[in-house]
Amino acid sequence: MDSKGIVFDLDGTLWDSSARVAVAWSSVLEQRAHRRITVEDMRNLMGKTMTDIFRILLPSESEQTRARVAGECCREEQDSLRKHGGTLYPLVPETLEKLGREYRLFIVSNCQTGYIESFLDYYRWKGRFADTECFGRTGKCKGENIKALVQRNRLERAVYVGDTILDREAAAQAGVPFIHAAYGYGKVDGASYSVRAFSELPQIISEVFS
Repeated sequence: MDSKGIVFDLDGTLWDSSARVAVAWSSVLEQRAHRRITVEDMRNLMGKTMTDIFRILLPSESEQTRARVAGECCREEQDSLRKHGGTLYPLVPETLEKLGREYRLFIVSNCQTGYIESFLDYYRWKGRFADTECFGRTGKCKGENIKALVQRNRLERAVYVGDTILDREAAAQAGVPFIHAAYGYGKVDGASYSVRAFSELPQIISEVFS
């Protein structure tokens, strides 16, 4: 069990927090930049690093201003998520429990520091995942973070589950197989492994590790 691990993306893979985050960010951006963020905007942005997101949202502002506004958005977002959560995809709790009997579970996301913690706090899942990593803590790309997590947890075999083409590229960079969460935000053509529902993961993962 200890030598095999499943590494999950968060947004579009384990849950959908886009509606909650859109409201939180809009409360800040309406004051700072006179604009709102829609749920569709949010889904198109999720998966990118915070640096890239705020370059898109505030293209004419300085890096210092973007960083300040991003920080305010993150605080609003995390306060909201710790209180209200997001929307888990169907059968996530049951499937994680099943997977956790055979494999160690992990999360690697391009999110800011505190976002994964908000997710874990709301569902009281701190003990469910053996380790996590994010762009906000390391400043490194997702592929490098997956590779570092695999190495420090001494995993002999690992797989990355995510919903976007960026996730597939990160898995390739880290040298691990990729499973496309086709129910999530992104479209990935030609993925070697794909699931249409989270509950399909145990069967697919057994094939990957066979």
